[in-house]
Amino acid sequence: MAITIEYATLDNVTVGATELSIVSGTTTLQTVTDDGVYQLFVDDQGNMTKTEEYAIRIYEKVHNGGTKKQIFKATIKGVQSEPFVAPSLMLGNGWDMTIQKLAGTDRAFDARISRVS
Repeated sequence: MAITIEYATLDNVTVGATELSIVSGTTTLQTVTDDGVYQLFVDDQGNMTKTEEYAIRIYEKVHNGGTKKQIFKATIKGVQSEPFVAPSLMLGNGWDMTIQKLAGTDRAFDARISRVS
């Protein structure tokens, strides 16, 4: 079993009110069909303040012909002393991982998506 960094697309990328795909590093949402067990790591670079809130979402299709739907959502709010780490999920029919500002100032984030293969 090997662990690889599949997507390291956020390197000090500013996140605003438009949902941003962590896979592509852009506001163009993705539908990735590479199957595997994936885990998301997000670091706010120590910049968030008590007035800021961000949503982290993971989407997946239940089957190939289905519609991509949210299967996981977390909210980070206020000063963050540790990186956010999502649970490992089995994905493959059409998935994406996103981040979006809900309140406060646009902030820069680093993120990576690791895969077990």
